[in-house]
Amino acid sequence: MPTPKTLFDKLWDAHVVVPETAEAPAVLYIDLHLVHEVTSPQAFTELQARGLKPRRPDRTKATLDHSTPTLPAGADGRLPYASTQSEAQVEALRRNCAEHGIELFDLGDARRGIVHVVAPELGLTQPGLTIVCGDSHTSTHGAFGALAFGIGSSEVGHVLATQCLLQRKPKSLAITIDGPLGPGVSAKDVVLHVIGQIGVNGGTGHVIEFRGSTVRAMSMEQRMTVCNMAIEAGARAGLVAPDATTFDWLANTPRAPQDEAFDEAVGHWLELASDPDAVFDREVHIDARAIRPTLTWGTHPGTAIAVDQRVPAPTDSAEAKAQAYMGLAAGAPIAGTPVDVVFVGSCTNGRLSDLRDVARVLDGRHVHPRVRMLVVPGSEQVKREAEAEGIDAIVRAAGAEWREPGCSMCIAMNGDLVAPGQLAVSTSNRNFEGRQGPGARTLLASALTAAACAVAGAVADVRELEAATEAA
Repeated sequence: MPTPKTLFDKLWDAHVVVPETAEAPAVLYIDLHLVHEVTSPQAFTELQARGLKPRRPDRTKATLDHSTPTLPAGADGRLPYASTQSEAQVEALRRNCAEHGIELFDLGDARRGIVHVVAPELGLTQPGLTIVCGDSHTSTHGAFGALAFGIGSSEVGHVLATQCLLQRKPKSLAITIDGPLGPGVSAKDVVLHVIGQIGVNGGTGHVIEFRGSTVRAMSMEQRMTVCNMAIEAGARAGLVAPDATTFDWLANTPRAPQDEAFDEAVGHWLELASDPDAVFDREVHIDARAIRPTLTWGTHPGTAIAVDQRVPAPTDSAEAKAQAYMGLAAGAPIAGTPVDVVFVGSCTNGRLSDLRDVARVLDGRHVHPRVRMLVVPGSEQVKREAEAEGIDAIVRAAGAEWREPGCSMCIAMNGDLVAPGQLAVSTSNRNFEGRQGPGARTLLASALTAAACAVAGAVADVRELEAATEAA
């Protein structure tokens, strides 16, 4: 009998061009290459220097997201770029795509948005593919049962030139999450809780497959949130086996197979799931009933605690340094910490369901006077759909800013910054020192929690906010 395989094993084996040896990594074929304006210019320049052209331009798709302004053009028709470098990056991607015949979702294109939002929307992301991008949160696409991971700028050049990569095979880690989610608990709380349990190095050297009844009950958008942050646990990639939820999503996308080809594809995709007797290198089990609305207190995503807990005492000098940077005292409750900025958006939580969560909290309420709140849709499609539901009107009526799609304050490359010393509650994926601006301090949270904090002007428990409303 054949040896039982994990989902990861099946994806890896199907794409090995040259097997790995002790002396050399495997050569892995790449099905889909996603590029944006920040990590691609160097790669195209290297190709030009070597007299090379992209091997499969049809398998490369480009969008503009990191450096693009989220404010509209001024009276002169010019976009308010944060710097000449940002504008130059945008222009470079336009030139490179035009020269090499690469499809670009440009500014003004109804399909444009954050790379890890638009590819799933269009159905470019499909089960069974290998997907890479010069962006660490490419792991998002693993929610569809694709082997997806971030690569460096030099590797972007390698993929453009050869449609392959040199890779050592990681180990496999199964994280099984079972049980119902409680009130106010979202996929973001789940993944923050997981990282808090296993640590930011807990997945190092592994590809994580997220399994269990909790994951099966999640929507595709929730699964993308979980896989998006697999990298924050140190993993090479995150995976969820495709199922009916996956297929229902893809059936409504323009680039997925159509008609009989779709039915044939589903038959293949169903075979990707890990075999019942497949053996993982490691396994972790999480009880979802123990998960509460969760935030980070420190300067990496592993510093996750429930909103009703206290800041822990530091166990080493790194934690002491993080607490000092964040201005939080050991033993103090995280709830009630004053907040200056709230950001909702990013490839982690900038989808329609996230904006619906924000509207649910903000409807009939107002953002606290000391808080600046930005709500940034993850794509033009998300923006259109949210505006059709009146979400933008609710956001504006509450006193928050409704912006154009882009990465925005997640990485703070486009001028959307948290000022030095300010404390932000952010639905993005990283809270490193200065991630959202020099001297900025970041608490990672879900869209529900972020919106509750915006209303309260301090870290708040969305369950208490909604219970008080019901009681009134």
